[in-house]
Amino acid sequence: MTTDTPTTPATAAPEASRDWVKVLSNYRDPSTWRSIFELAVTMGPFLALWALAWWSLSYSYWLTAALAIANGVFIVRLFAIQHDCGHRAFFKSKTAGDWVGRVLGALTLTPYEVWQRTHAVHHSAHGNLDKRGMGDIHTMTVREYNAESRWGKFMYRLYRNPFVLFGLGPAYIFFIQNRVPLGLMGGVKYWYSAMYTNLAIAVILAVMVYFGGWMTIVLIFVPTTLVGASIGLWLFYVQHQFEDAHWDGDETWQLHDAALHGSSHYVMPRIMQWMSANIGIHHVHHLYSRIPFYRLTEVLKDHPKLADSQRLTLMQSFACVKLQLWDERQRKLLTMAQAKALYGT
Repeated sequence: MTTDTPTTPATAAPEASRDWVKVLSNYRDPSTWRSIFELAVTMGPFLALWALAWWSLSYSYWLTAALAIANGVFIVRLFAIQHDCGHRAFFKSKTAGDWVGRVLGALTLTPYEVWQRTHAVHHSAHGNLDKRGMGDIHTMTVREYNAESRWGKFMYRLYRNPFVLFGLGPAYIFFIQNRVPLGLMGGVKYWYSAMYTNLAIAVILAVMVYFGGWMTIVLIFVPTTLVGASIGLWLFYVQHQFEDAHWDGDETWQLHDAALHGSSHYVMPRIMQWMSANIGIHHVHHLYSRIPFYRLTEVLKDHPKLADSQRLTLMQSFACVKLQLWDERQRKLLTMAQAKALYGT
């Protein structure tokens, strides 16, 4: 289902990154009924799997854990919908989008207004070497890494270790960091967002313990959340941490070049693309974040140039884990081994 908004033919594909904005604006209008449908086919299975996992506690803890782990993918999709709400891309009504985003925030453990602000910073500064620090994965240049002490190098390598980045990291972010509005401590509305979300989470947990005991937390809530968080962080990682990414200093950084060339087109099997709500079409999303996720495939169909840009396959993405340092000379991400061979890091 799509809107009746006319699209621009593929032959009109512009050359400059910034000129895509006008073309992509034709795809920005969401369909209210399509959005409701996408929310229903995500929330419905999520609640059904949660209920099934709860029922299975009486029969097999292993089955309960397996169902909870499987439900992690629906947490990812719920987060993607919350993400679209934050961009005002899911409903025409800002009020409707904000309230859906706030409710979903209690399930994804992510305060809506806090995340909306930090994610806006990410969009406005991604790929800018002089504005790193909020809403992104910390990435050092080869020069910066060489200037670090042994301890600083150790800590950076520890931070970029896959076990930390995709295991401990997501647990810290969603269970601890998201409980307070870090980086936005002076904003009253961000405190409200964090505290109301915390209260909603506390109520959910209290109800689960009251009616099902502590095992509902241990075997259902925690596994579902952790799996969803780890998948989400992996997707965020490969969207911007690939070999031919795009970084510039503040003087030469340009928003639309960074959006198109610094965001991957993560090509996944269709079921994975559905479960992640097309977030792999990230270069288009960064060029025009108001496009609903269910219209991103429409963009690629109409504009083969974008479909062929920044492609990163599932198999290729696994190699991105080793890319840790930005080489300002070659303008590409390097592994530690490559940096050491070239520059003696």
